[in-house]
Amino acid sequence: MNAADIKKSGERIIENVEKVIVGKREILRKVLVAMLSGGHVLLEDMPGTGKTTLAKALAKSIDITCTRVQFTPDLLPSDLTGINFYNQKLSEFSFRKGPLFTNLLLADEINRATPRTQSSLLESMEEATVTVDSVTYRLDKPYFVIATQNPIETQGTFPLPEAQLDRFFMKLSMGYLERDSEIEMLSRGRSGSALDSISAVASGEDICAMQQAVKKIAVSDEVKGYIVDITHATRAHANARLGVSPRGSIALMRGAQANAALEGRDFVTPDDVKAVAPAILTHRIVAKGSAAMRNADAGAQIVEEVLASVAVPKEVAEA
Repeated sequence: MNAADIKKSGERIIENVEKVIVGKREILRKVLVAMLSGGHVLLEDMPGTGKTTLAKALAKSIDITCTRVQFTPDLLPSDLTGINFYNQKLSEFSFRKGPLFTNLLLADEINRATPRTQSSLLESMEEATVTVDSVTYRLDKPYFVIATQNPIETQGTFPLPEAQLDRFFMKLSMGYLERDSEIEMLSRGRSGSALDSISAVASGEDICAMQQAVKKIAVSDEVKGYIVDITHATRAHANARLGVSPRGSIALMRGAQANAALEGRDFVTPDDVKAVAPAILTHRIVAKGSAAMRNADAGAQIVEEVLASVAVPKEVAEA
């Protein structure tokens, strides 16, 4: 599979999801960038903006399994990973798989679960494995997590620690619809559920092939230097208490490769880096000051200033 094939498949998936989600092409594209990069997405936005619907529409557009878990304070790690139980018919212990054993996991309102339960996701996100009672089980590919959280509620929630936020490839916000898009959404609503009307336009095998092809997109030494200059600049920024980690540098390169592939190119340009940098880097920065530490605007401002100040390579090799 080459870059042109990835572009065609990506457009087909996005157009299919757009039959359900109106006016959010750029968000859909970034979610697809994260999926093709092998990363995971945290959607943070107000209730009713379509976070859950987006995840369901994406799963229906790709012939993969999808599991939704409503995170609550009483949710236990074993409720996600599964348990070993005694099977009386077989007179032995058997493993009952939990909802993590899926292709697309929708972790709804992740910040409502306790830190212990939140951390049970980390192994599956990082290694695509689940370990129960010292036995490790490998998850099917592709494996993709979309977690959602409501930023306005604090009572009864457990904010994700910075180290866990860093595990998410991208942090995105759906935002409210433009007036025309919201009118179109209301018009569509008269004809029943749009989600029930769409069918798969790609397979899980297609996504795996696209993920492997994205890794082969050429990244020149100049662009690699540009990526590192950006991440180093976040660490040296006057308003940053903690800058982007080396994991963030890798994520930025992977995201730029996926963005280039969706553009139909087999090489990365600085514009690819700029296109994905805010969604990949903002949540990895801890700003100075107790109030700013939890303020996403502070991280976004730092990324904006860094992108404006770091010198852009003038010539980029295409191979």
